[in-house]
Amino acid sequence: MAFEAILNEVDELHSVSARLEGLAEDHPPVLKELLSIAGNVRSVATVLAVLVATKLKGGDGHAAVPLKPI
Repeated sequence: MAFEAILNEVDELHSVSARLEGLAEDHPPVLKELLSIAGNVRSVATVLAVLVATKLKGGDGHAAVPLKPI
């Protein structure tokens, strides 16, 4: 189902964000920039999760899938 694929990408984006935060700690010269990018990636993941949740409650004919915590 398409919603499950999007939620899988949400998980991947959260993983990317966490990895960027780890890199930021290891590379102080670009810490601020990497943390900013990590935050943006996390925000995109949240928007995608909200989009899926909104469509599921919108009665568009798709079966509900359980949402993973953000």
